[in-house]
Amino acid sequence: MRCAVVWIPATDDDPPSRVGFITGSPLWAPVSTRTSALDAVVFGVDVQSGDVRGDAPSYALAVYDGDDVDRDVVTHRKLRRLIDDEEPAIVATDNMYELAADKDQLIHFLGSLPTGTKLVQVTGAEQPEPLSRVAKRHGIPYGKDPMQEAEAAARLAAHSVGHEVSAFTDTTELKVSRGRSTGSGGWSEDRYTRRIHGSVKKRAREVESELEAENLEYDREVREAYGGFANAVFTVEAKPSEIPVSRNRSGDVRVEIERERRDGIEFRPLAKRRDHVLVGIDPGTTTAAAIVSLEGEVLDVWSSRMSDTADVIEWIVERGRPIVVAADVTPIPETVEKFRRSFDAAGWTPERDLPIDEKQHRTREEPYDDDHQRDAMAAALYAFDAHEDQFERIADKLPPGVDRGEVIARVVANEESVEAVLRDLEDDDDGETESTEHEPRELTAEEKRIKSLERQVERLQSHVETLEGRIEDRDERIDELESELSLARREERTQVRKDREVNRLERKANRLERERDEAREEVETLESKVERMKALWKLDHSNFSDVSAKKEGLVPVKVVEKFTKGAIREADEQYGIAVDDVVYLRDASGAGRSTAELLAEFEPRVILKDGGLSEIADEILFDAEIPVGPADDVAMQEVDELAVAREDDVEAVIDDWHDRATERERDRKAAMVDQLISEHRAGDNEV
Repeated sequence: MRCAVVWIPATDDDPPSRVGFITGSPLWAPVSTRTSALDAVVFGVDVQSGDVRGDAPSYALAVYDGDDVDRDVVTHRKLRRLIDDEEPAIVATDNMYELAADKDQLIHFLGSLPTGTKLVQVTGAEQPEPLSRVAKRHGIPYGKDPMQEAEAAARLAAHSVGHEVSAFTDTTELKVSRGRSTGSGGWSEDRYTRRIHGSVKKRAREVESELEAENLEYDREVREAYGGFANAVFTVEAKPSEIPVSRNRSGDVRVEIERERRDGIEFRPLAKRRDHVLVGIDPGTTTAAAIVSLEGEVLDVWSSRMSDTADVIEWIVERGRPIVVAADVTPIPETVEKFRRSFDAAGWTPERDLPIDEKQHRTREEPYDDDHQRDAMAAALYAFDAHEDQFERIADKLPPGVDRGEVIARVVANEESVEAVLRDLEDDDDGETESTEHEPRELTAEEKRIKSLERQVERLQSHVETLEGRIEDRDERIDELESELSLARREERTQVRKDREVNRLERKANRLERERDEAREEVETLESKVERMKALWKLDHSNFSDVSAKKEGLVPVKVVEKFTKGAIREADEQYGIAVDDVVYLRDASGAGRSTAELLAEFEPRVILKDGGLSEIADEILFDAEIPVGPADDVAMQEVDELAVAREDDVEAVIDDWHDRATERERDRKAAMVDQLISEHRAGDNEV
């Protein structure tokens, strides 16, 4: 005989219960539905008018304590104040963005909640359902009026329906630091500073002892300073409510608590629900199981080669209460039948073994890790398809407030009629009512008014104490800010002096840089003059191999790279072009009138050229009586940037130009005479 015993932990859905399975016979202890006993109040909130993104909204507020509901219409500011004063266990809403305009404001709102208060969206997580549907499913009264929606949200949250909205992790940063500035405190500044840092160190050790006493895991970072600690930061793996240290400020020391932010918004179910479900089993060497809700949603899927029957049963029990156990083949395998009997559930098998392509198609929108998980999931989904119409017919017959899952379980698994189950549940309710021996006396209107006023007085007194505490905190903050302001002013004066000195030094540096740049320019000018002097010296000391030692018969030649204005001016700047200089044009082509006139202004002795002159340039130089000849007729030798030529060759070019100039002048005069004769003859003919 083999026995598997599973302990189910207590949740908000069910009280602790024990389920035993002995040789396949069920020993199912009754599992109750959700309880509604509350240790603290729940705030249900819905927008009454306005919009949080525009005009200041008003809210319908339902305060539910498990028995009574107090209703009020409040502004956003008053709602925040009531949350701070009352510290409800839950602030419930059907849409979290009714309390904040966007994600940043929502995170700020979550950070401002008291430590023990949760924000709960009762309609689901990222894709919420309509509130009316959720309320109907859980048997909660619902109406479209904002106050009725607020009350429905409060009751649903009190029954552990919904998801907690969280923007913070379970890690908390606790910082112990100076409570005031280390400026002068009436004593000498060193003694005052040492006292403050010593107080921070003492308080940090006390905090560390308190964390260790609670066996909390933490990391500590300390910034040491003169006389003790400037601050100590504890990173604690716990929520603020689990830490035995509170946020406060006392004298020289301040304790701050801040939760670690998440990257985004996270949704956590309020309780691990154990609703009625359909289970698909794929037995074999690798056993797989899939859980499907009564709405046809795949809740979980799992497979393992190492797990035995007890492990599979425990996994299923933790996720729900099976009403149907299904297989993907027919007849039902013996192993699956044992699971069915263990849960006292109905069995389901297809009319014929499910083909692989149909199983792939049915599970195409669901993730799975292997074929075994796919087969278990397909069995559960096909079982839901077979029972879907039956589930809807049962739900249509149920009155509000009845647990739909419980009725479906008894109709499907025990083959009872809906009417019989409803009568049985009504009899149970009547029995519980009759067993009550003492009913509380109904209060008179005056007594109810007195109790209401007493609660109001208590809230107002609590609010007054809160405001007084805030005033004290603000007074301390004012003192701190005044000290910081004084320190900031001293630092500002010091900085002004530093800035003034820096500006003076910068002006001096700029002046020295200008002087340096001017000196460099002067050096460059002098170096240029030196280079020209060297060039002239080289010219005076040039050496032709075929010239005597006295270098007689040589003449310097000024080289111009191109027949352009820029090249002429550059040559003049480098070594100067004077009257009666010999000028050598490396490229004589392309010059126009203004360029030829510029060169003619220097009145060179002769111009030696490579290439042909333009007609206009040749005409201008001829009119200026400046000899022009080919450079090939002169033997030249270049010495760096300058050149020298034989005097005889230069004279020969000049003589040759004069001969050509005489002939050219004679031709020009003859052309003029011919023109005059032609013009005279033309005049006679006209007469």
